[in-house]
Amino acid sequence: MQRKQSKTKKIKIGKVWIGGGLPAAVQSMTKTDTSDVEATVKQIRRLEEAGCQIVRCAVPDEKAAYALGDIKKRIGIPLVADIHFNHKLAIIAAEMGADKLRINPGNIGSIDKIKAVVAAAKERKIPIRIGVNSGSLEKEFKHVTAETLVKSAIKNIRILEKLKFFDIAVSIKATSVPVTIAAYRLLAKKVNYPLHVGITESGIPKTGIIRSSVGIGVLLSEGIGDTIRVSLTSDPVEEVRVGFEILKALELIKKGITIISCPTCGRCRIDVEAIASEIEENTRHITQPLRVAIMGCEVNGPGEAADADVGMAGGNGVGLIFRKGKVVRRVPEDEMVEALLDEIESMVRG
Repeated sequence: MQRKQSKTKKIKIGKVWIGGGLPAAVQSMTKTDTSDVEATVKQIRRLEEAGCQIVRCAVPDEKAAYALGDIKKRIGIPLVADIHFNHKLAIIAAEMGADKLRINPGNIGSIDKIKAVVAAAKERKIPIRIGVNSGSLEKEFKHVTAETLVKSAIKNIRILEKLKFFDIAVSIKATSVPVTIAAYRLLAKKVNYPLHVGITESGIPKTGIIRSSVGIGVLLSEGIGDTIRVSLTSDPVEEVRVGFEILKALELIKKGITIISCPTCGRCRIDVEAIASEIEENTRHITQPLRVAIMGCEVNGPGEAADADVGMAGGNGVGLIFRKGKVVRRVPEDEMVEALLDEIESMVRG
């Protein structure tokens, strides 16, 4: 898919640029107690291994804010401090080396408090993300609609702009997928700041992946979205995996293994689900883009999977290993998984 040209400005978060038509960066958020440095660093390193490009930590108190300094020294990706209500925590987070502040100026307090946060961000040349959520909309907006979410975002943007601060990113997430899509469409017409896209509180993986994929996918397909986070009640590594799968499904990035597997039917004589899961688990380390097909019979074999780079079809005690639709090996059925993995590694090595 050809991504529509984004009109958003580029801003820098640590070593990562977002906006300006660049591929959307995949974010996640730690689920540890931020003041527990060891646990938080351990989780962030797992996220880094999964490919996470930006990580956010909740900062509910001063202990968590000061912990950011030690955390920052031990990780390799940009660190975002998530602040609500207490402007002093945002200032401490900036002093501790946070690469971005996520705040809602409307709930930080007086204009003097907002000025103090902006001054800290300006001094360290770090951006601020205005985060508007359906669950924390200002009281003046009585109902959560796409229009009220956008009004809140614009109101908060203007606060920063009046202070001559323009290093801004914006998010306006709702739990409702249609409301979120409509809100981002409206906002994209009104501002040129990079947009962080997601469906807030989307739920457990079983349903949350679907809701997030629909909402984020629709917006990305329209060229809206410069960073994304899949918000799941789950291991944050799963958020990163799903985020990249959304980008890959839209062909906005080409990275890693994409598994193509048949849905199976009465002709199938092998456990396609188990084989596909085993192949996926054993190829997560590969960053080279490859389409790998797992087919359950000769009908869905090399012919229907001809657009795959490599694949296998099994049944009747025989496994066929093929490249670009052409059979390159025939092996006993109990050796076909190992044979396919060998073929994949051979292609990666070139």
